[in-house]
Amino acid sequence: MVAVQPAEPIARRPVVRPVAAEEPPDGPPCPACGTPNLPERRFCRRCAAPLQAREQPKPLPWWRTVWPLRRRSRGGSGRMLRRILLVLVVLGLLFTGFLFLPVGRYLFEDVRDKLGGTAQIDPSRTTASAQAPGHPASAAVDGVTNTYWGAPALDSALTCAFDKPFRLVGVTVHAGVSKDPREFRRGARPTRADLFITTADGEVRRKAMPLADKPGKQTLRTGISDVVSVRIVLRDASGQGEGRPIALGEVEFYKRT
Repeated sequence: MVAVQPAEPIARRPVVRPVAAEEPPDGPPCPACGTPNLPERRFCRRCAAPLQAREQPKPLPWWRTVWPLRRRSRGGSGRMLRRILLVLVVLGLLFTGFLFLPVGRYLFEDVRDKLGGTAQIDPSRTTASAQAPGHPASAAVDGVTNTYWGAPALDSALTCAFDKPFRLVGVTVHAGVSKDPREFRRGARPTRADLFITTADGEVRRKAMPLADKPGKQTLRTGISDVVSVRIVLRDASGQGEGRPIALGEVEFYKRT
């Protein structure tokens, strides 16, 4: 017998089976491409776009962008707390400005002086360190300018005291023996004075007051609270001579109303 060679194996041909068409899932369409997706999917099966878009929060108002109010809150919660916090912050700033920042208090009082009214206030007692015969200290606060306090020399002082503390906003001085220019030149008149203003707590504030060598009133703004007395010291004068005292015709004090 002749040996038979083994035959070469023949590979089986693949069988092509028809594939059923994929049925589109029943669900909401993608907001980007419109492809339907199953309800539980979070991203589109075709374009991978997010299916549940988050609602964008509304922009904060400008005052909510300032610390500590810049944090967002959900559903308007904590609105009353934010308002209370804002009020406390404002009150804290005012408290700090008034108690710890003298400049802030000074500016506040200065604005009140400019916006408020003024009224003249008369001293309850007037004295002088020295006076020429016939020209007493009371002549400087008698309401007329044809009489005057006569200071015999420089550094003489006129002191005006008041019954109740008040806000002194200004001091007006009429220098010389008269408002008439010719009579004014015939007498000695102060050209510089220092004001020493005493408050109810005993503090003394000094204000320099230059005086023009001319007739008429001249005013110095002060802006000092709780004033109880004012001492006017004459430092310089013009027209001095033998038998010619330094004339201070009238002094007026003004308070805030």
